[in-house]
Amino acid sequence: MRVPLSWLSDFAPFVGHPADLAGALSGLGLAVEKIDRVGEGLEHVGVARVLSTKPHPSADRVQLVEVDNGNGQPLQIVCGAFNFGADDLVALAPIGARLPNGMEIGRRKVRGEWSEGMLCSAAELKLGDDHSGILVLTGSTDAAPGAPLSEALGLRPDVVFDVDVTPNRPDALSMAGVARDLAAKLGVPFVLPAAAALVPAGGAVPKVVVESLDLCPRFTGTLLSDVTVRPSPAWMANRLTLAGMRPINNLVDISNYVMLELGQPNHAYDVARLPAPGLIVRRARSGEVVVTLDRVERVLGQDDCLICDTDDNAIGIAGVMGGASSEIGDDTTDVLLEAAYFSPVAVARASKSVGLRTEASVRFERGVDPEGIDRAVARFCALASEVAGASPAGDTTDVRGEIPLPPRVTVRTDRVNAILGTSLRPEQVAAYLEPIGFDCEAAEAQFEVQIPSWRPDCEREIDVIEEVARHHGYPNIPRTVPATASVGGLTALQRDRRHVRQILAGAGISEAWSTSFLSFDDLARAGLATDALEVENPLTSDESVLRTSILPGLLRALVTNQSHRHPDVSLFEIGHVFRPPEPGAELPIEPENLAVVLGGRSAPEAKLTWDLLVGALPVEQVELVADSPPGLHPTRSARIVVGGLDLGVMGEVDPAVLDAHDLAGPVAWFEVDLGALLKAPRRPPAYLAVSRFPSADIDLAFAVPDEVPAGKVEAALRIGGGEELEGVWLFDVFRGAQIGEGRRNLAYRLRFAALDHTLAEGELARLRDRSIAAVVESLPAELRA
Repeated sequence: MRVPLSWLSDFAPFVGHPADLAGALSGLGLAVEKIDRVGEGLEHVGVARVLSTKPHPSADRVQLVEVDNGNGQPLQIVCGAFNFGADDLVALAPIGARLPNGMEIGRRKVRGEWSEGMLCSAAELKLGDDHSGILVLTGSTDAAPGAPLSEALGLRPDVVFDVDVTPNRPDALSMAGVARDLAAKLGVPFVLPAAAALVPAGGAVPKVVVESLDLCPRFTGTLLSDVTVRPSPAWMANRLTLAGMRPINNLVDISNYVMLELGQPNHAYDVARLPAPGLIVRRARSGEVVVTLDRVERVLGQDDCLICDTDDNAIGIAGVMGGASSEIGDDTTDVLLEAAYFSPVAVARASKSVGLRTEASVRFERGVDPEGIDRAVARFCALASEVAGASPAGDTTDVRGEIPLPPRVTVRTDRVNAILGTSLRPEQVAAYLEPIGFDCEAAEAQFEVQIPSWRPDCEREIDVIEEVARHHGYPNIPRTVPATASVGGLTALQRDRRHVRQILAGAGISEAWSTSFLSFDDLARAGLATDALEVENPLTSDESVLRTSILPGLLRALVTNQSHRHPDVSLFEIGHVFRPPEPGAELPIEPENLAVVLGGRSAPEAKLTWDLLVGALPVEQVELVADSPPGLHPTRSARIVVGGLDLGVMGEVDPAVLDAHDLAGPVAWFEVDLGALLKAPRRPPAYLAVSRFPSADIDLAFAVPDEVPAGKVEAALRIGGGEELEGVWLFDVFRGAQIGEGRRNLAYRLRFAALDHTLAEGELARLRDRSIAAVVESLPAELRA
């Protein structure tokens, strides 16, 4: 927001260097992004009257303008703006002039036509941000061509602060709000502009009907008569220009002036264009259309707030923009002034719905002062009387609903100091708050603070403490290191869970997430029991039960990947499953499980991944017990037993389950109670010597019944291999007629090495025989050649 220093000075006697004032504003949280000095460097810029305009013969985007600069010789200017016409007074920089931005004006040819100077915009003269058109002197019709521009505009050197107002400071979207904060910081008196009380002329009272008080808790209507619409006086037009607004006419400019000065948006309707001097405020009907002041048709939703005439015709979008049908014109004589408090949510919704964001909507969205309407109306009427000859035509109609009341907050001095790290006394706290309108009533070591109505952002004690911090000054708060015995960190369980994720990710397995909500059909298709916990209020009937296993969710993930031609993905998930409560208990059982699914892989692959995981943790007392868990292959699966406790299942997914999901098999799987696994006994860290001598591999294959777990064969091989055995790997499983019904062939690779020498052939032969004997003597196994 652009804030002229001269305007701020209407509220308080601000003195000092502009940079110091900007620093004080920034210290209050109203960051000054730029400081512009205006009214300087305009010595050679004067006033010119437009004599005529005509198209450029060789260019579409510029026109030829003939102007009178007061010396009796018309000048031709090539100009790219089209916002002016004959008899308008404009700003002219003649040949040789230097603009405030450093540009020097010279005679130049544009597409074959000479330009004898330059018509300037407000931005080029550093009188505002508007660079969309030429600066037209609407309020200076008495100025003669050739007069200095600074005299014609009544310009004095001024400073404009470009202030970044954060969304939580609606009060700072006004000159009064910024001045109040700055005056309190500098310790100078702050005074709002005086406005004489309205003296009604005894005329008609405007009819105002508010049908939707939830959207519009307060609405006022005031009739003004004897209005003369003309250009605004130079001082008002100049201030609006410096603040970044283009002057239009005195009545519209007064409306914008009051909004910028006090933060209260308002709107003036031409009474002659209304069926009766009255307004209706209601909810819009879905699809209702209003043509706004910018001549655009806007389609409203059914919850948008609409302003209508007494014939129920839409004439404006509440809090956003008025309608073109009742726009102020040059012939306007009677005006109905609207000043209201609209629901911030309603205005934000309507602004987004119609795709229109205005200066008014920004202020209403953030929250205006519902108790400041009277002052804004009085200020408007005083200015309208001064610059437009207006007089009140009747009493103000004031319709009120449930207006939000500012809260009363208890603020403890000890709490202020604890939060800020200060040692402020109670009287110091009050001295920071009272100048910005926070009334403080002392009560022992605390205050009862009445929040002012213009600060809807303050609701709690911590909000008031922030105000104390702003005015005390953050640089004045000493820097300290918070005293704490701990700087935070992960718990042992969190570290272990993270370690499990790193192990599986390192193995090339991607983490997945699946929903905890399933249907009974999902459980049945996965081969699981359907005695699951049912949700009382499911979002959909397809997600009415809580999962008892992660299997259905990861099978869905495999189906999705297979449909995108990625059939062999490897996924893992860590998440809670839900089981009915134990007898006598009220709450369900909710263990956190770890599940791994390997598309296109068989049970041995699941075993290898499991071995990698428990070896890296490292967990001991791990055993696989042959079994037929629900959803898994009846002969290619097992229970996972750790420390004598059943923690999960492993194997291949049942072919019937794969068929139900249209999945091509095989699919390897294991699921384990992660919390119990991480509590299981672990081997202490130990350093193992590494042989410097070459190792040797021996492959052995055994035919065993299906009910003999591969883990028992591996355990026997480890016993038989002794200390020289470095590792055992199951690398093939085969079933066929030559093996026999109910039997399978398990092929293992054994790696041997000695610490002090290279194993000889005789030693390897003895180790091989010992390993074979350990298997065939302890299990119903047969060595295959």
